[in-house]
Parts: sequence; C-alpha cells; structure tokens
Amino acid sequence: MGAREHKKHSIKNIGFALVIVSDTRTEKNDASGMLMKELIIKAGHRVVGYKIVRNDKDEILSEALQLLSSNDVDAIIFCGGTGISSRDITIEAIKPIFDKELNGFGEIFRVLSMEEIGSAAIMSRATAGVTKGKAIFCIPGSKGAVKLALEKLILQECGHILWEVKR
Repeated sequence: MGAREHKKHSIKNIGFALVIVSDTRTEKNDASGMLMKELIIKAGHRVVGYKIVRNDKDEILSEALQLLSSNDVDAIIFCGGTGISSRDITIEAIKPIFDKELNGFGEIFRVLSMEEIGSAAIMSRATAGVTKGKAIFCIPGSKGAVKLALEKLILQECGHILWEVKR
C-alpha cells in the first residue's frame, strides 16, 4: 500500500483516552499527560478521557475495561508502568486483553529510543495492541518517551490501525 492509500485508509478525529499509571503524579505535576494532550489536539484529534491510576493491576485493568466499553474512545494510551521495576505492572495488566498484539510498535519504539537514550532502551517494555475495535498503547512515563511515541508512531499510525481493525 502506497503512502497515498495509507492516508486515505485512515480514521480521522480520533478520540483518545489517556491513563497515567503512577503512585506519585497528580494532575498539577503530570508533565507527560499535559504533553500528550497538547500533541493530540495539535494533530487534530480529541482527548475524551484523562485519569491517573495507581500502579495496581486490578485498577489498571478496571480502567481499561471501562474505557473499552465507551463509544467516545477510539484509542487508549497507558503512560507509565512499562519498565522493569517491581512496581511496573501496566504490561501485565493490559497485554492479556489484547485481541492482537502489535509487536512492531514496541520493537520500533525501542530502536528509536536507543537513538535518544542509548542501550537503556532495552529496559522499556512498551507495547501496543488492538481489542474490541480500539487501539491500546502502553508507553513509558517520561516526557521524552511520550514525545517520541506520539510524534513518531502513535499519531502517524493510529488512524490507519483503527481503519484496519474496524474492517
């Protein structure tokens, strides 16, 4: 599929729900959440939900299931909890609900991260998948990771992912 067809087969005006996974962030100090909102709106999409949840597997899963049942939500971004510490459990909470995993997302994210942060990129477990006709992205919580994931991957491909998954 050429670049022109790729753009033609793309959902526009995507409704994004943002879930910040953190035990310490608040709406006032959540710089990554603010950056996501700014980038999404600048790209012509909508932020239809924003919530901060604790690093708790049940809380993360519950939020995911609630958002998946919302007609306003086309895509969900889980930001934080994707590393290798004992508190990082976003992947364990979300991956089991994927209908299909988008392995390339995490692979490409780590390659792009390596260009910015070096070999520490191997500690990121960023991933994405689709379920119930919606896209789900799990990305690290740093501002640098948010900027990279949204600008280089999510905002460029989410419309096409949604078009494909809804066919």
